[in-house]
Amino acid sequence: MRSWESLGDRLPPRLLAWIWSALLLLQVILAFFVFREPKIQALSVAGWVLWTLGTVFAILPIWALRTKGHVPEGKSYMATTALVDTEIYAIVRHPQGGTAGLLLNLALVLLGQQWLLVILAVVGMALIYMDTFGADEACIAKFGEEYERYMKRVPRVNFVAGLLRLLVRPRASDAAPPLNLAD
Repeated sequence: MRSWESLGDRLPPRLLAWIWSALLLLQVILAFFVFREPKIQALSVAGWVLWTLGTVFAILPIWALRTKGHVPEGKSYMATTALVDTEIYAIVRHPQGGTAGLLLNLALVLLGQQWLLVILAVVGMALIYMDTFGADEACIAKFGEEYERYMKRVPRVNFVAGLLRLLVRPRASDAAPPLNLAD
């Protein structure tokens, strides 16, 4: 795991994001304008489902950060001054640049069904994942120990694990009183 982190540390800031964004754009062009005839219709349907899910993960953070992140007037939604750990950020730490990017890459493979898209997606997904390490480091620098505690509670990009964690965690009202072993 450290090798992913150290590679990202040696590259100029945001370079990974620029590269994986360009690869994703190339995949969109190829999947929607070049490889327009899917071979297996069921894979195409699964691709549209993942595309929709990825779009949700790409859009919801804008709302969450704008409403909960104490963004200064006139600033980008990314200029938060408070850690947001609710809504979509209670499911994954990197919904936009991580989870959405991974889902959209996979969706484009299923929609276009070509080897070139598979190769581009594998490279793009690896770069996206590596980019999340730098994003975590930037958030630690910005929010400190609060973000480190958040990292222990919420998965990096695994939305299935994040949803399961939310569904099975005990609610304060359901929690049993602590056992007193001294009695």
